[in-house]
Amino acid sequence: MLEKIHTTTAIESRPRRTVRDWLVGTLGLTAFAMLNACVSLAPAPEPVASPIAGDWPTPSVASGGVLATGLPWREYFTDPALQTLIETALANNRDLRVAALRAEEARAAFRIQRAQQAPMVGVSVQRIRAGLPDSLQPLAGSSVVEANVASVGISNWELDLWGRVRSMKTAALEQWLATEQGHRAVEIALISQVADAYLGLRELDERIALATRTVENQQALARIFEKRYELGHGSRLELTQVNTLLSQGRALQVQLALAREQQRNALALLLGSEPQLSQSSVAMNDSMVMPELSPGLLSDLLINRPDILAAEHALQARQANIGAARAAFFPRIALTGAAGTVSADLNDLFSSGTGAWLFRPVIELPIFDAGMRRANLDLSVVRRDIAIAEYERAIQVAFRDVSNALVARQKLAEQTIVARQARAEQTERLKLARTLFDAGSAAYLEVLDAERDLLAVEQQLVQLHRAALSSQIGLYAALGGGTN
Repeated sequence: MLEKIHTTTAIESRPRRTVRDWLVGTLGLTAFAMLNACVSLAPAPEPVASPIAGDWPTPSVASGGVLATGLPWREYFTDPALQTLIETALANNRDLRVAALRAEEARAAFRIQRAQQAPMVGVSVQRIRAGLPDSLQPLAGSSVVEANVASVGISNWELDLWGRVRSMKTAALEQWLATEQGHRAVEIALISQVADAYLGLRELDERIALATRTVENQQALARIFEKRYELGHGSRLELTQVNTLLSQGRALQVQLALAREQQRNALALLLGSEPQLSQSSVAMNDSMVMPELSPGLLSDLLINRPDILAAEHALQARQANIGAARAAFFPRIALTGAAGTVSADLNDLFSSGTGAWLFRPVIELPIFDAGMRRANLDLSVVRRDIAIAEYERAIQVAFRDVSNALVARQKLAEQTIVARQARAEQTERLKLARTLFDAGSAAYLEVLDAERDLLAVEQQLVQLHRAALSSQIGLYAALGGGTN
């Protein structure tokens, strides 16, 4: 990094300058560079046309409720068991850990780029011993030249007259901010995925409880019909029908148990550890209470969704890269300088009259590069255009997510009303079928069909309730819900 000063002969042939003179000159050049380094060749940001509609597709449900922004997840998800799971996931999930490390990586890259704006000052102590050719020996008076050098200086510091270094620093900064928002997006997605996976377990617990109740009832009925058949009061057909429904209930139990284990494994992957959850028979509506959310304005979405903010910062980074590519067409001016002492004898290194200095400005401008700089500029422009398309797509995806959640909230509420009515009707049908069978006016097959249909409706009702709660979770995540 420091310029080596080989002989005292070359130094003494120049006018002698003190270290003070060198420092004054360097400070003057630094001030000049700072005054002139205000040029930026990055293109001015242009407004991006909104690629979405002007309002939400479901205005009837777009009003009322609290805003998701600034609503901490602990205030939205109030179930203590779920809060524990989310805390575990935030501490142990590997995807979130990678996202956090990516942000740290981008921050370190920004610090490296920012440091290039300042001169690098270093100290060097050297001992030089060099052999000279015969033609130079008369000048040095010896075939071997020895010198001890102690110096402090800067090396190859670029005067950023065209904003190239500053544009690269801006690009690194925007990339860091983009990864920070990406980390936040992963965190919000993780919270919503854990909540939805927990809902899946609770749904399967309820469905298993319904199937278990049906199996227990059918087992009791099977014993009754088997006894009636042995006493000659029932037919083999009725006994077979009862056992058939019992087998279907047991098959459903096994199917739901398999689904629960798979759901538990999916939750374990999100948590980064094994979930400590026992099977629960408590209905979801007894604990999963979430506030009603309002989507707010479309403009709120643009400033709250982390993926949109990440895409916006990535676009600004591409804009800055264009400025750096344009600055490459202008001369590059770099300074190298050093001040110190030189002596042939180590004991006299810091004695009077051994001061030396070096100042070397360099101006570089490639004349022929086979179109490399032009291609680099074209590449930067294309990447900027790609970033614009990705930014527009991020807005469209966010609008779709919120719209889907709003529509799901409305339509699932309507389906739930229909399913509850169907359950009431099936319950009444089962009562009538049993009454008619007891009176001898109907075959037991009517009772079995009514029980089978009632079980299906009850299972569907649990699934609809879970889907409605999942739509609330989806809306919270789509609106960029708070993560604190």
